[in-house]
Amino acid sequence: MTISTESMDGGITRVLLDGRLDIQGAAAVDLRMNVLAGSSKFLLIDLSKVSFLGSMGLRSIIIPAQAVSRRGGKVALFSPVPMVEEVLKASRVDEIIPIFHDLDAAVAALC
Repeated sequence: MTISTESMDGGITRVLLDGRLDIQGAAAVDLRMNVLAGSSKFLLIDLSKVSFLGSMGLRSIIIPAQAVSRRGGKVALFSPVPMVEEVLKASRVDEIIPIFHDLDAAVAALC
């Protein structure tokens, strides 16, 4: 699992995750995700290259999202592959963190 970021207009930090977000993948990104959650007001978590999402991976998304929300910010999930989206919906993560497949809609929801 790799993690990279890019700054977008409106103060949005796009977090690009690539690989399997299983127990090893979660361990690889947790620290960086928590740092981003503490320093960014708006996070767009790009899941387009995440091929697997397990329970520890869910934790790696939910805990930083809660931290951002507590500070008055917003988080959105972008472009998960169908299997990853199924996991997000089955675990009801989509009820607390919105999922978008259109970049403009995701940016509009964050700003």
